[in-house]
Amino acid sequence: MKLNELADNPGAAKKKKRIGRGPGSGTGKTGGRGIKGQTSRSGVAIKGFEGGQMPLHRRLPKRGFNNLSSKSYAVVNLGSIQKFVDAGKLDAGQPIDEAALVASGLVRRVKDGVRVLAKGELTAAVNLNVTGASKAAVEAVAAKGGSLTVAPKPEAEAATE
Repeated sequence: MKLNELADNPGAAKKKKRIGRGPGSGTGKTGGRGIKGQTSRSGVAIKGFEGGQMPLHRRLPKRGFNNLSSKSYAVVNLGSIQKFVDAGKLDAGQPIDEAALVASGLVRRVKDGVRVLAKGELTAAVNLNVTGASKAAVEAVAAKGGSLTVAPKPEAEAATE
């Protein structure tokens, strides 16, 4: 294959519609806007306009709020940790922290920390060091002879990520 043989797939590049370029173009004169009226003019913004009737988005009540201080954790189940240990992506002999979970591909991004839940079966004795964990997860890891340390993420470190 040579550079001059490279071409895009047919239909991948669509030509821009040229409006207001004469009657032969099909969108000449009024440019596809019809005749007269508000929408034929420039600067029109009537997204929720309903002919003067109170628009639907103003008729309905407001609901809910966004909690600015809420934290969003990356959730990991014990069963998935065991799968990654079995596959050799995580080393059960070494302490497993958030950086190791990201490096193995089990967690995509840490967000406000990693929280371990007790879903699934854990057979290996692992030493976990994470931001959060459920009581059942702590008990399940301890039952297999491992340890689960919960250390809250420092605020200065959380601000830099």
